[in-house]
This record gives sequence, C-alpha cells and structure tokens, in this order.
Amino acid sequence: MRTTVGIIGAGPAGLLLARLLHNAGIDSVVLESHDREYVEHRQRAGILEQGTVDVLRAAGAAERLDREGLRHDGIELRYARTRHRVDFPALTGGRSVTVYAQTEVCKDLIALQLADGGPLLFDTEALAVEDADGPSPRVRFRRDGVEETLECAYVVGCDGFWGVARRAIPDGRTFERTYPYSWLGILADVPPSHDELVYARHDRGFALLSMRSPAVSRLYLQVPAGTDADSWTDDEIWAELDRRLETDDDWTLQRGPITQKSVTPMRSYVHEPMRHGRLFLAGDAAHIVPPTGAKGLNLAVGDVVTLARALTHERDTGSPALLDTYSADCLRRVWQAERFSYDMTSTLHRAPDADPFEDRLQLARLERIAGSRAAGAELAEGYTGFPY
Repeated sequence: MRTTVGIIGAGPAGLLLARLLHNAGIDSVVLESHDREYVEHRQRAGILEQGTVDVLRAAGAAERLDREGLRHDGIELRYARTRHRVDFPALTGGRSVTVYAQTEVCKDLIALQLADGGPLLFDTEALAVEDADGPSPRVRFRRDGVEETLECAYVVGCDGFWGVARRAIPDGRTFERTYPYSWLGILADVPPSHDELVYARHDRGFALLSMRSPAVSRLYLQVPAGTDADSWTDDEIWAELDRRLETDDDWTLQRGPITQKSVTPMRSYVHEPMRHGRLFLAGDAAHIVPPTGAKGLNLAVGDVVTLARALTHERDTGSPALLDTYSADCLRRVWQAERFSYDMTSTLHRAPDADPFEDRLQLARLERIAGSRAAGAELAEGYTGFPY
C-alpha cells in the first residue's frame, strides 16, 4: 500500500487530520487497531473550545454538532458554600465552549471519512514505524492476521500514549507529573442540576457537575489514586456529591439511575520533540493533561490543524518551512495548556498531605478570580482556548 500521509490512530486527532487533508486534496490512509464500535463508544472529553468548533464547521463536520451541541457561556466556581459565575463572552470578547462528547465527534468524522475520504482501516494494528528519518517512511501493520507495509511520504502518530509512533523517535525528552488522586466519574440518567458546568473546591475533595445532554448528567468526584470504581455504591456517590456541591442557597442536586462508573487517573505529560524526520506526533501521543481544564481533545485539534496547514503549504510551495517549525509551534500552545490545566487542578483539588496553609491559598486563589476581572479573564481565556 502507498499513500502520501499514513495516519496511525482513528481518534479525533487522526480522523480530523484525515478530513482536513481530504479537503485540501492530499491523500491519506488511517490505521486503527480497534473496531469501529469501540472507537465510537470510547468515553472521553466532552468540552469543545471555540476554536475547535470553528475548525469542525470549516471542515464540514459540524452539522450534528450545531444541532445537538450545548453552547456554554461560562462555568460556575463553588467554594466555602458560595457560588461565582465566570462569564466567558464578557471576559474574552465573545468566546464560548460547547458540550459535545468526543464519541459524537468521532462518529461524525468516521461517517464523513467512509463516505468520501481515503481508506479507514479498523482492526488494523500498527506494529512499527520504519525509516522515519528517510525519504520514504513505512508503517508495518497487521490486518486479518497478515503483516503488510504502508509506504508514505509522511507518517503521523495519533495513536495515543501507548502507541508505536513515539517509540520511533530517538533521544526524545519527556516531562511528567503524576497526581496522587483520580476522578471517579459517573453517567446518570437525570437532567443536569445546573445549566453550566460547576467546579467545586471542598475540604473533602474536588467535585464536578457536567453533562452529556439535556437528559444525561456527567459528574465526577476526586478520589485517591488507585480507587476501584465498584468500591463506591450509588448511594455513597450521590451523598458525597451532595456534600461537595452544597451551597448556602436553595440549590439542590437531582439524583437518577447511574448507568456507568469509571476512574480516570490524573497526570501531565509532554514529549519533546513532536517530530523526527518525516514522522510527526499529534494528540495524546505527544502530550497528556489532567482533565480539569478540558484541554486534551482541543490540544489534539490544534496539533492537526497546524500539521495540515504545514503539509498543504509544502505541497503548494515546495517549502518545508512550516513542517520544520511544527514541533516548536505546537509545543508553545501545549505548554500553555499544561500550565492552565495544572493551575486549575492544584487550585481545586485537595492533596492528601495538604495543610491549613495550602487550604487558605486555594481559597485565596478562588476569591481572587471572583473579585478581579483580570484574574477572571485569565481563567476564561485559558478555558475557551489558546490560539493556534
């Protein structure tokens, strides 16, 4: 098999890159180790930055997003039983975010790729990237029990943290932070108890009220790292959410049947560089952020937009200038998102060894955001997305 761009991984990064390249007239092949059902039902992020929504619209992939996505113009911070709303449009010049699950983004992009894009091969395991620094890199893969080779002009690793692409980059440098807590997340068949996301700092730990749709709530609790989701009963989860989200007014948390439980580890990770020869990394293959700032999917979108632009520029002009700066261009945005996600995480989560001094610092940070337009704008600008 031969193509211009070989893409490993059919998550949102790989699928969107394939769509952007198709629209630019550049052929590609996407290799995905799992089957279609797995990809379309893999629960991940659900917050799209303004820039991500704009990119999906421009790519012709936002028909259902515009119909079913939930635009949010702010979030609510809760601490010391008080409530403070951060107004995104007022603080950012009109930007907002949209609640639309990653599963739905993948479904939309898969449908487009299968309808008029290049080959999208499910149940196809990438085994190795070979000759990444040569003129014709190759992806060795296994499909239906048979090993084959995909010859490319370029290879893009969108295959996540455990994929094969990053292993083909010699002498890379990694930066990592592992947090001593995780998120216990639930899906519940009950309308959200608030019309915007609620981020709560509490002495017992962080809590988040989110949603998947007007009829389905998504909620999270900070729990110790290594927690087994099944060790929490439904009643215990609702009772703890009640405690951590409580306020001094008449707000109440609505309960409903819990349909899914899972535990999400918390970590920060960056691999530098994001390029080696004709191999490029995008999304979780290059960087991971804790979910507090809702940056993961959006960072992946920034990567592939930057790369598609660079590949198109090279095709149209013969100049590799934008490809040569791909890693540096992406990493500037990645590190700003890492900083923002770390700040959000450290402000809202209580560490196991936290002392009263740290507790008071957290409250002081939150009071600063609530009382200062500049501090509120800093949060709003980070949450709605850094430019790319």
